[in-house]
Amino acid sequence: MGMLLLVGVLAWGWPPARADLSPVLPAWLAAHVGEDEGQIALPVLARARALYLRKVAGGVVRNPCYLAMDATRPNTAPDGGPGRRFYVICEAERTFQAIAAGHGAGRRLDGLADFANGRECARNFGNAQDSELTAGGAYVTAEIKDSFKGYYRAADGQDAPLVRPFLQFDGEGDTANARPRAIGGHAAVTLKGLCRRKDPISPHANHDGYVIQGTLVDYTGGRSNGCTSWSPSDAAYLVALAKDDPTTLYIYPEAADIAAVAHRVAGAYWNATCLRDIGTPAYWSNEALAPLIARYRRDHPPPPPRPLPFCAAG
Repeated sequence: MGMLLLVGVLAWGWPPARADLSPVLPAWLAAHVGEDEGQIALPVLARARALYLRKVAGGVVRNPCYLAMDATRPNTAPDGGPGRRFYVICEAERTFQAIAAGHGAGRRLDGLADFANGRECARNFGNAQDSELTAGGAYVTAEIKDSFKGYYRAADGQDAPLVRPFLQFDGEGDTANARPRAIGGHAAVTLKGLCRRKDPISPHANHDGYVIQGTLVDYTGGRSNGCTSWSPSDAAYLVALAKDDPTTLYIYPEAADIAAVAHRVAGAYWNATCLRDIGTPAYWSNEALAPLIARYRRDHPPPPPRPLPFCAAG
């Protein structure tokens, strides 16, 4: 079984520069290979495992678990719940988990370019600054930064602070600009309908004694700004897993995979459901897209900043 899997990896037609094939998969892990819900496609697993073994051998990571994402899969599972396309593999414990994750929404630059993604399947990928696109490739998790978003009204009727941990990713190759792009992982929660209210004793109050207030929105299963977003419970688990113990993350597809599928290269992998939905995928490089984004920004300057409205009483 293991040798058949290794032959299968070779048959997928990897980019010629990639020689870091992982060893034959252990039988328990091979049982999770496939394209059904909760399974991981062989090219995605093999590359994620090869990246992890390479970083372990180089002394970069010691975490017993590694991560992978197949961004070609649909955002919704057959039962209507969030599609499981992000994977946590812990070989020492022989555990495999498949969880939901969002893909980059992209943007529509009127008159210049349209690289926006729908909610269900991602067609556009890339590594351009401010593109809000997912960039496939190799990453290593880094530090965790807590970000205060504001207050929201909790179920008990009290105002609670939303402090969202952000797990920074560091990349290589096409993903080397992950840090300036502020690419990482976080919970799919945010605040909408922001206003300001007086609370001078709050540690988060500004110099005038106001704090931000909003409505909590959970967008698990939705799109992101290019980061990897998870449900709040999954995010808490993953942040704890990587805290002070970096690990690897491999996101599929890379630019070469997108080109192979676009040119119908035999054996190139893409999830069949999403390929029918999107037609032909596209990769937008930073070199090609950054000038367009800069031009759009010049032609559409943001309006002058305005203070948030005051919150309604009660």
